[in-house]
Amino acid sequence: KTSPYTDPATVHQLSAELSAQASVLATHQQQLNRLTTLTEELVKMLQAPRTPSAEPAISHSSSPIHAAAQTATTTSPRLAFPDKFDGTPGKCKGFLLQCSMFVNQQPALYPTDQSRIAFVCSLLSGRALDWATAVWSEDRVVFPSFAAFLQNFKEVFEHSADGKEVGEQLLQLRQGKNTAADYALAFRTLAAQTGWPDDPLKQLFRKGLNAELQSELACRDEGKSLAQFIDLAICVDNLVRACRPQRPLTSSVPTNSQPSESEPMQIGVTHISSEERERRIQRNLCLYCGLPGHMRSSCPTCPSHKTAAVSSGFHSPSCIEIPIILKFSSKVVHATALVDSGAAGNFIDREFARTHSIPLVPCASHLAVAAVDGRPLGSGQIQHTTDDLILCAGALHTETIHLFVLSTSQNPIILGFPWLEKHNPVISWTERQILRWSEPCQQQCLFQTPPKAVSDGALHTQPELAKLPREYWDLAEAFSKTRASQLPPHRSTDCAIDLVPGSHPPKGRVFPLSQPESAAMKAYIEEELKKGSIRPSTSPASAGFFFVKKKDGGLCPCIDYRRLNEITFKFRYPLPLVPAALEQLRTAKFFTKLDLRNAYNLIRIRT
Repeated sequence: KTSPYTDPATVHQLSAELSAQASVLATHQQQLNRLTTLTEELVKMLQAPRTPSAEPAISHSSSPIHAAAQTATTTSPRLAFPDKFDGTPGKCKGFLLQCSMFVNQQPALYPTDQSRIAFVCSLLSGRALDWATAVWSEDRVVFPSFAAFLQNFKEVFEHSADGKEVGEQLLQLRQGKNTAADYALAFRTLAAQTGWPDDPLKQLFRKGLNAELQSELACRDEGKSLAQFIDLAICVDNLVRACRPQRPLTSSVPTNSQPSESEPMQIGVTHISSEERERRIQRNLCLYCGLPGHMRSSCPTCPSHKTAAVSSGFHSPSCIEIPIILKFSSKVVHATALVDSGAAGNFIDREFARTHSIPLVPCASHLAVAAVDGRPLGSGQIQHTTDDLILCAGALHTETIHLFVLSTSQNPIILGFPWLEKHNPVISWTERQILRWSEPCQQQCLFQTPPKAVSDGALHTQPELAKLPREYWDLAEAFSKTRASQLPPHRSTDCAIDLVPGSHPPKGRVFPLSQPESAAMKAYIEEELKKGSIRPSTSPASAGFFFVKKKDGGLCPCIDYRRLNEITFKFRYPLPLVPAALEQLRTAKFFTKLDLRNAYNLIRIRT
């Protein structure tokens, strides 16, 4: 056999194609090697720690992959996508802030103002989208720049929710029941929009705090900046809240409430006539249904017993009690009276009246007394009342009163609604005490003691009474200049001037005086010698004497004790805090602005 004939031209063509394929494979292998190298470099770059100053060393190349790698190393961190805006005025500033930060961090994606405007409009919804649809036009440019768009956007949507300017909101901001931290956050948010300096902002922040917190910070904010003062207020508020006693948790499970003996008392209050009520009481009939054998508290037909479930999750508040004094027949009885606005009269316990021998008189007619549910209290009738008694409440309140005698009272004295209606006192329900009496009560009950008679002849012996109104002549002793210049008796609390051991009393110098000052000094010495406030001395120790002009042109005598004070033993003690000092005045009832005559010279010195 012979081999088939092969055309030389075909062999040459196949050789050429094989050479071309080998060249292409070699080129692909080179590109593959190059891509492998670039991939390894990118992996090293991603795995290496990134520093602000260090740039990864990569060979320069015009490859798109390498350019993308360089862009990836300089790209800013990705921000969260802004939330959609529906036109709520209070959220406008925050929405625009997020949008501005988002487009500024990605300038390549939003290179033009129109692209930025389109991005913001894509996040609108509700009323905001309706506005954008109304003003947007594809045929013309509605807004020449992104800044113009933002300005118009703010004019439409950036308004206060309550219609008040930021400054007005800041002036009216108060802490209220919020914590100091919550108040500080709201304050800083508004203050950042005003641009006001720190000094007035500090005063506004202090003014908005609660009174209790202001008292705690009264002596602690000297020299502190606004930020330091806010931090201090938050710290003190947290400490105060932590020290407050926690309110005890009470059960809210409904239980049946049983009426007690201390319920408010009502006289003659019922839905039936007075005659029918008296008849049922005398025959021991039920006040609700009129049948015998039971009382209203256990009446089976009374609706209040079919639905008697009430909440007992709250404790009954403490009652208001005041100390009183009863005077009668030259006797004085001290007691505590319950102030009960639900009581229809003023009552006294029968056993208390018998113990203290308080005179009783029969009532002209018997009065029925019952609790709010109709249960009779005691025998259900009041048959006696006290004779006229003098009741003293507090230091000055005095009145004449008679009390109904009650057999089953848990309090010796009960002052009910008639007493409150007559005197109309101002009561602090939180402190459970009477703060002050009404104006008519002050005229009728606070000045019942007749004034001491002062004869007109006393005007000649006491010339200072000539300028005193006649209504105050019974207080002539309080206005006496003679008594005001007398020294008090020596007591154990006399002021002591102890010198430092080893020191010697100083020798004062003589101050030059003018002629008017010399005459005033001579008159002063003669007057003080007559009073007995000073006496001649032969001691070598002395103190300088001079005058200081008053605002009215008079001369005020002054003695220079500075050198003596330097060698005086100091009695040092911690000054009380402002809240502690005010706490001591909480129960005070009378204050005065009257100045004392020569108060400094009336201090007794220990001998």
